[in-house]
Amino acid sequence: MKIDILQANNADLEFILQLQNECYRSEAEIYDDFDIPPLQQTIHSIEQEFQRCKFLKAVFEGVIIGSVRGNFDGETCYVGKLIVKSNFQNKGIGRLLMNSIESFFPDCKRFELFTGNKSTKNLHLYDKLGYKEFKKELSGKNLSLIFLEKVK
Repeated sequence: MKIDILQANNADLEFILQLQNECYRSEAEIYDDFDIPPLQQTIHSIEQEFQRCKFLKAVFEGVIIGSVRGNFDGETCYVGKLIVKSNFQNKGIGRLLMNSIESFFPDCKRFELFTGNKSTKNLHLYDKLGYKEFKKELSGKNLSLIFLEKVK
């Protein structure tokens, strides 16, 4: 299976937002909370985010099947919303996207991201990629955010 990782453009945002909604529904089910921020994002807010973040997309046979975004502040790259279409999960695409976003910011000294405490698949992937927990934060009735970092 040939997966291309490319920089996304404005024309991709609507599809990325649809994929984000599809992917985060399963996360919302884990926490029994459908008001999580990724499910509340609008096309207008993702367009604003696109102005300050680099978006990458995973493409298979011309279709976007995954995405990740990063924002570099000069020292830390904040990685967000790693998504992979459900029927393409557990095939190394998340790892490919993460490696690609890290490579996109070669001068970055530190990468930071967060995920929910019950998102065991996410936590397992990030651990395999060398991310370590440095902070926990309560965020709603059923959710604690686990903040992870990877220092070069």
